[in-house]
Amino acid sequence: MALDVLQFSCLSDNYGFLIRCSQTGVCAAIDTPDADVIAAEADKMGWDLTQVWNTHHHWDHAGGNESLRQTQGVTITAPGSEAATIGHIDTAVSHGDTVMLGHQKATVMDVGGHTLGHIAYWFEDANVAFVGDSLFALGCGRMFEGTPQQFQASLARLKALPGETVIYCAHEYTAANAAFALSVDPDNAALMAYAKDVSAKRARGEATVPTTIAKERTANPFLRWDDPALRGHLGLETAEDWEVFAEVRRRKDAF
Repeated sequence: MALDVLQFSCLSDNYGFLIRCSQTGVCAAIDTPDADVIAAEADKMGWDLTQVWNTHHHWDHAGGNESLRQTQGVTITAPGSEAATIGHIDTAVSHGDTVMLGHQKATVMDVGGHTLGHIAYWFEDANVAFVGDSLFALGCGRMFEGTPQQFQASLARLKALPGETVIYCAHEYTAANAAFALSVDPDNAALMAYAKDVSAKRARGEATVPTTIAKERTANPFLRWDDPALRGHLGLETAEDWEVFAEVRRRKDAF
C-alpha cells in the first residue's frame, strides 16, 4: 500500500495517527491529541511531519495544532465550518473536497453529529478512512452538537463505504461499547463473536482499532437501524431509521 499508517496511544484513551505517502515521503498527523507524542513518533520513524489534518474542533483532536505549527511548521487542514473553534487553518475543507498527501488522494466526508462540522478523510484507493469520533468500533460518538437525523445520515454515508474499508477511529472504547451493544442486540451471533475477540485483545493489552466497515455493519448497533431483530428489541418495528438510531444513542448515554 502506498499509504503508510502509524497508530499510537495518546492521553488516556486516544489514538494518534501519522500517515505518509510512501512514494513521496509527505507526512501528516490526523488530529493532534498530544503534540509532544506526535512529534516524538514522527522523529522515531524518521518521517518529516509537515501537515495536520483535523476531523473536528474538540481539544483532544485539535489541541496540539498550535504547538506543532510553532515547532514543526506544519500546515493545518480542517473543517472550515469549525474554524472559529479550531483556530488557525491553512486549508478549510468541507464535504466532497479532496486533499492530497503526496500522491495519495483523500475525499472529505461530512460526518457531522458529534460536532456539527465533523469530517472524515477517506482514501478510496488505499481502502482507509480516518473518522475521528463519528464512528467507533461497536459505537459512535456522543451527539454533542448535532441532531439524530443529521448523525444517522452521517453514519449512513460511512456505512455505504466498501466493506473492506479500514476504519481508524480515535479512541479505545470498544470493550465498553461491546457491553452496551449486547444489551440492545443480545441475539446477534456476529456481535457475540466480536465481543469475545475484543475481550481477548484487551486482556493481552492489544488495540481493537482499526476495524472495518464490514465488521461494523454486522455488529455495531449504531449502524443497524434497519435490522428487524434490533428494532424488535427496541420496540421500534415501524420507526424511521433515524428514530431507531436516536433510541440506541439515548440508551447508550444512560448505560
